[in-house]
Amino acid sequence: MASLVHDTKFIVLLYNFILSICITFPTQITFASLAPESESDYQKWVSWNVKNYAQKPSYNLGAKALSGTIDSMKALDPKLGIADMKRVRLSVSQDGQSDFKTISEAIGSIPLHNKRRVILNIKPGVYREKIVIPKTMHFITFLGDPLNPPTITGNDTASIPGTHGQPSNTFHSATVGVNGDYFVAINIKFENTAPHEVGSPGEQAVALRISGDKAAFYNCSFYGNQDTLYDHKGLHYFNNCFIQGSVDFIFGYGRSLYENCYLNSITKKVASLTAQKRTNATLSSGFSFKNCVVTGSGQVYLGRAWGDHSRVVFSYTFMDKVVMPQGWSNWGDQKRELNVYYGEYKCSGPGSNLTGRVPWARMLTDQEAQPFLDTYYIQGHAWLSNPNSFSL
Repeated sequence: MASLVHDTKFIVLLYNFILSICITFPTQITFASLAPESESDYQKWVSWNVKNYAQKPSYNLGAKALSGTIDSMKALDPKLGIADMKRVRLSVSQDGQSDFKTISEAIGSIPLHNKRRVILNIKPGVYREKIVIPKTMHFITFLGDPLNPPTITGNDTASIPGTHGQPSNTFHSATVGVNGDYFVAINIKFENTAPHEVGSPGEQAVALRISGDKAAFYNCSFYGNQDTLYDHKGLHYFNNCFIQGSVDFIFGYGRSLYENCYLNSITKKVASLTAQKRTNATLSSGFSFKNCVVTGSGQVYLGRAWGDHSRVVFSYTFMDKVVMPQGWSNWGDQKRELNVYYGEYKCSGPGSNLTGRVPWARMLTDQEAQPFLDTYYIQGHAWLSNPNSFSL
C-alpha cells in the first residue's frame, strides 16, 4: 500500500507539471484569431497566464480527486466512470473532411438518453450556429485546437421574436445552451456579438448558458456585452477562462468555482461584474472566484444582489482600478444588505482597497474563506476529470 501511495503521488506531480505546460503555452498564440479590438485584452490575459503559471509549481485541478486515495475513489460518480470507459469520438469541420460539417449536425446524431462520453473534435473555424444540448443528453465534450480555438458565434438578444412572435427572453438568447449534465468544453470560444446601448431594454445577449449539472470549462473564452455568461444552475467549474462583458456578464443561480480566470469589463460607464441570484438561504448556490484578475474599462461593482440571498466570494484575486471603492451593490433594495453574503479574502491591486467598501461586505478570515478555496466547494472530487484525458 505504501508503494501504491508513493507511485500515485508521483503521477499526480507529473500530471500537474505536464498540464501546466500544455494549457499555458498554447494560449500564447490563440490571440491571432481574435478581432483587433479584443486583441490587446486577450494578450494581457495570455501574459498574465504565463506569469501566473510560472509562479505556481503545481496546477490545482481537484488534486485530491486525482490522488488515488480510497476516500476519493469511493466518492467518484459511478455514472461518469462508466460513460468515460465507453467514450466515442466524432469530428466536426467546415471543409467536409470530418464526420460532420456543423456542430448541430453532430449533436443531432447523438441519442437523447446517451450514457457514453461523446467527444466532438471541433476543428478551427467560425461556426455561426445556435446550439442547444437537450436536458436528456449527457456526457458531451467540445474539444477545440489549443493553437487555434474554434469560435461558436451568434447575435440573438432577449428581444428577438421567438417561435410565437413574442420576445425570446434572456434564456433563449444564448448562442450555446447546455441543458444536459456532465458537459465539458476545452479550448472553445463562445460568442454573442449583439451590441449593448446603455439604457436600452431587451439587449441581454448570452454567449453561453449552462443549465446542466457537473459541467467544466478549461481554457475557454466567452465574449459578449450584457449577460455574457449565464451560469444558470448546477455545479460548475471554470479554469483558465477569459470572460468579457459590460453588464452583469456573469449571472445566474449556479454553484460555481472560477479559478485562474480573467474577467474583462468593456462597460463605458458603471456596471456590475456579477449578478448572482440566490433567492433563499436554503439554496446551495453562489459564485467563488479564486486567483482571478478583474480589469478592463469603465467602473464595475464586483457584484449586485439579483437575489435576496446573493452570494459571491473573491479570493487571491487581482482587482484593477476598474473596481469601484464600494465594491458591491444592493440593486436598490436596502433589505438585501441583511441577507447577501459578499466576501473578499487576500485580494490585491488598486481595486482591492477596502477603505471605501460597503459596511455589509465581509472581509473573510482564514476559517471563513476555506470552504470557497477548493474544488470541494463544487464537490469536484466526485466528477472533475483530467482535461488532458480528452485529447487524441
